[in-house]
Amino acid sequence: MSKRAYFGTDGIRGQANSFPMTAEVALRVGRAAGRFFMSREARRHLVVIGKDTRLSGYMIEPALVAGFTSVGMDVRTLGPMPTPGVAMITRSLRADLGVMISASHNGFSDNGVKLFGPDGYKLTDEQEATIEAAIDEPLDTGLADPKDLGRVLRIDDSQARYVEIAKATFPRRLSLAGLRVVIDCANGAAYKVAPAVLYELGAEVIPHGVAPTGFNVNDECGSTHPEAMARLVREYRADIGIALDGDADRLVICDEKGQVVDGDQIMAIIGDHYARRQRLTGGGVVATVMSNLGLERFFAARGLKLERTPVGDRAVMMRMREGGFNVGGEQSGHVILSDYSTTGDGLLAALQVLAVLKEGEAPMSALARQFEPVPQKLENVRFSGGRPLEDAAVQAAIADGEARFNGSGRLVVRASGTEPLIRIMAEGDDEKLVHQVIKDIAGAVKKAAA
Repeated sequence: MSKRAYFGTDGIRGQANSFPMTAEVALRVGRAAGRFFMSREARRHLVVIGKDTRLSGYMIEPALVAGFTSVGMDVRTLGPMPTPGVAMITRSLRADLGVMISASHNGFSDNGVKLFGPDGYKLTDEQEATIEAAIDEPLDTGLADPKDLGRVLRIDDSQARYVEIAKATFPRRLSLAGLRVVIDCANGAAYKVAPAVLYELGAEVIPHGVAPTGFNVNDECGSTHPEAMARLVREYRADIGIALDGDADRLVICDEKGQVVDGDQIMAIIGDHYARRQRLTGGGVVATVMSNLGLERFFAARGLKLERTPVGDRAVMMRMREGGFNVGGEQSGHVILSDYSTTGDGLLAALQVLAVLKEGEAPMSALARQFEPVPQKLENVRFSGGRPLEDAAVQAAIADGEARFNGSGRLVVRASGTEPLIRIMAEGDDEKLVHQVIKDIAGAVKKAAA
């Protein structure tokens, strides 16, 4: 079996009750991951499991629990909890492993499993490969003796723990009193904790997406549908809108006029704020190849660098650790603040933006446009099979596009790690050329995928 038969760019993900997101695979993952993280020390070993609000979590969680306990690992379940909260509690409980059950920004019919090591960081490719190699071993491999089976407990105050951790990241000298804030929780993992944090810090809170049914996560709400947040901001004359995704590890923001701010602008706000207060480390910010060229120029004008990585917050975090950076993220809204968290945290990033807003006298609309984005277009082309990117005509279209930009733009064409999509991004100062290059490459991909 190939190395990446189960793990993609962000754990294991797929349609619930279909391979690889079945109860059997979850059981096998629990067994394999449990054995990987259980040392030879004569002590009890512990795994922490959180989830978002998808119906299929009720199937996947007990299957994982069975896998972990069958190899002798104790389990603590958290219930609905943001992904970064799972990472934090894994570290605070000195657990051997943390697990988040979520498909992030996908619809309710999908689900996934993300794994965190004892340090709260996502696993490396090498660790995932070792676990993956053990997933398909016979189910009776490495089972614990009856007296050594794991025990399971629910941590009832897990959400309160995360609320207190999040509040502690907001400057003590400040309060959110006087701010009216719309918070859209996408009917996901943060539906309780995010409004609570904002309220306890003094804000007038207008919640949305806080009535999960198991079927409505990310459904016309949250960071993938920011129009709901923007509409409420205008309706209630709020000062700012914040929209999280299903597992609350990313966000988008809108100003008091309802104008949406993506992750690039959020990184610019926080990075510049930190730099002016001599809090920015690493000499700049880490972003992916998808971040706008305007962000790179913004930091360059301030004597700061923008280091780029492949797509995925895990790649961003790895570079941040290597280079000593404390701000990084993705245009999609994953913002990593390593002073506080080991992974993207939408709520913590929002709190840093709110701190900038409170310290100044200008409205959010004055902060929202830190730089003028270079014209950029994204297009996703779905395919049902094969490898469209290996097609000769597709490769020729990509080469032609790069030649036409001639150094005045950027082109990124890649396969999604979570869905059967080819993602095409082009940007440059000539907007007409950007659109034409995208059109030509997308056309070639569609022909190859037909």
